[in-house]
Amino acid sequence: MPAIILIGLQWGDEGKGKITDFYASRADCVARFQGGNNAGHTVIVNGKKYKFHLMPSGVIQGKEVVIGNGVVLDPSVLLEEIEMLRREGIEPSLRISDRTNVIMPYHRILDGAEENLLGDKKIGTTGRGIGPCYADKISRFGIRMGDLIDEQALREKLERVVPIKQAMIDAFNAGEKLNAEKIFREYAEYGRRLKKYVTDTTLYVNSLLDEDKTVLFEGAQGCMLDIDFGTYPYTTSSHPVAGGASTGTGVGPKRFDKVVGVLKAYTTRVGEGPMPTELKDAVGGHLVEKGKEYGTTTGRKRRCGWLDLVAARYACRINYVDEIA
Repeated sequence: MPAIILIGLQWGDEGKGKITDFYASRADCVARFQGGNNAGHTVIVNGKKYKFHLMPSGVIQGKEVVIGNGVVLDPSVLLEEIEMLRREGIEPSLRISDRTNVIMPYHRILDGAEENLLGDKKIGTTGRGIGPCYADKISRFGIRMGDLIDEQALREKLERVVPIKQAMIDAFNAGEKLNAEKIFREYAEYGRRLKKYVTDTTLYVNSLLDEDKTVLFEGAQGCMLDIDFGTYPYTTSSHPVAGGASTGTGVGPKRFDKVVGVLKAYTTRVGEGPMPTELKDAVGGHLVEKGKEYGTTTGRKRRCGWLDLVAARYACRINYVDEIA
């Protein structure tokens, strides 16, 4: 089975990190296809716990890892993860798509400002700039990794985009002033440090499949948070469904051989939005404590409830899963 998609069938936090680690042991490459550092995967190897927000989980096993074009990337977070791995004696064999959009300082400012204005209707985002970065991607204001490693292109894009973002920040009354030159210097340095990893990952991943190598396509969050198929508007900004693996890596849909869905024996979610089986009593509290249900990314206590089989059946339908783990 050379091309395997692994996704969550609930609202995230199903234990995908553990299952990814299991499948990664049999894979040649692990490719992340959506989300950003709003995701959190915990992997335990030889009694040591590793927490990743961007780096594909297979890196611990020395696998080739890819961050695809469907991801939005905070360079500072990725560099922290690379340094953490190096301290453990692991040099990641990493490739980043030149088409991957970059989270900029104004994305984080706007994320917080928008949530504040929503008041009691807030989405419950992580505040890491994920949604505004995806919004810029669709609005064609995005800065991509290919721009980050080209200083002239980066400067020209910032000169065009920063005034627009400042006007938005002022409209939200967020009280922040952007400094285009400061942003340029910071992100040009990120580009210099990450340049060796940036490449055409569509060519690389498809070449592996041409050679009959096994590639594991790793999703973040869960399909009930999908921007189209989740509990909109209380969703993430990307496509953590099986279809997202194709658009998020540039691999044609006919090349995939198996879809594995990860399902927990009870239901959890972080943030706002509907959760029909939520338990707000002592039983729910028991699940929180026994399951250690605190977010890897935010540290927020997860909402817990009974297994929602209606939602699980829906998730299996829209992902057409072959196996449930």
